[in-house]
Amino acid sequence: MPKTELAASKSALNDVLRWLTDRQPEMVAQVREMVVRESPTHDKPACDALCEYLAAQFEAMGGRVKIHRQPKAGNHLLVDFPGGRGRKPVLLLGHYDTVYDLGTLETMPWREENGVLAGPGVFDMKSGIAQIMFALRAMQEAKGGLPRPVRVWLVSDEEEGSDSSRASTEKFASQCEAVFVCEPAGPGGALKTARKGVGGFLIKVTGHASHAGLDFEKGQSAILELSHQIQAVSRLTDLGRGITMNVGIIRGGTRTNVVAAEAVAEVDLRIARKSDGPVMERRLKALKPVNKKCSLTIEGGVNRPPLERTKQVAALFQTAQKIALELGFPLAEIAVGGGSDGNFTGGLGIPTLDGLGAVGGTAEAGGATGGVD
Repeated sequence: MPKTELAASKSALNDVLRWLTDRQPEMVAQVREMVVRESPTHDKPACDALCEYLAAQFEAMGGRVKIHRQPKAGNHLLVDFPGGRGRKPVLLLGHYDTVYDLGTLETMPWREENGVLAGPGVFDMKSGIAQIMFALRAMQEAKGGLPRPVRVWLVSDEEEGSDSSRASTEKFASQCEAVFVCEPAGPGGALKTARKGVGGFLIKVTGHASHAGLDFEKGQSAILELSHQIQAVSRLTDLGRGITMNVGIIRGGTRTNVVAAEAVAEVDLRIARKSDGPVMERRLKALKPVNKKCSLTIEGGVNRPPLERTKQVAALFQTAQKIALELGFPLAEIAVGGGSDGNFTGGLGIPTLDGLGAVGGTAEAGGATGGVD
């Protein structure tokens, strides 16, 4: 870039930075307003109330708002902002649901101490929503408008799998040039250029019950059979390819003096490559009982494809890194094992950059303690 263009670029960025710096108290107040409006994923009325609040905020900014009403999950929010003609929009993607139950504010109150914000949902990801709002306002007010159309899509069910929002997320993202996910950043503000795909499986073993003392030999232990299957599943882990299999929950049996007739295991799968998804599904569902007198059923599959670091994703990060350097700070990238809705957009091949949200995060400060991660 010629020196004159570089100087103009730095000047424009510094104008935006000054605008944002001057409004830091407003940003904090906006985060607080969202945090005190608790929004657990499973509480539709609470989620809908926050959705209505956000809709009003974005409408006041000049956005064209549409609430996507849901019969069971909380409503989702779509906002479109006009920009430069003839250019495809970019999508700013996020969620406003949290993993915290209604009433958590009583034990985890909103706090602002020494430049750190804390409270349920601060980190994941109500601060990210505030960043979306103020980034758009900065471009509108400090630079006179957006250089291209911007679409904002905020969903209510990300923490519990995005079942009601996934199809719309993929639809809206496919109409955009790139996707920026305002989920929390990595350590030190690192952006996430890769996320593992996520799968879930249920392994159910059916055996035959008998009394452990009177007729032990007539029983066929589902628990014993499940132990063989757990070892088989664990052997499918391939750390070199970024594939992990974790048996996280097991259930089985009724009493200690009864040979168990049923046993169940819940399995978490993580994959770094999209192509490994079908392979791992086939391997899991090809498992056979060691004890032929027991039966085995396996359900489930990959529910989030990986966000892979493609050439397009790398180019997007390099642009972000260049902008950061112009603003005077280094920007790193990171690959993580947890999933987000960016997995869906990345799985479609749309350039996706994740982790543009808040920096920090502990359970006490309102970091995620559950959900799809």
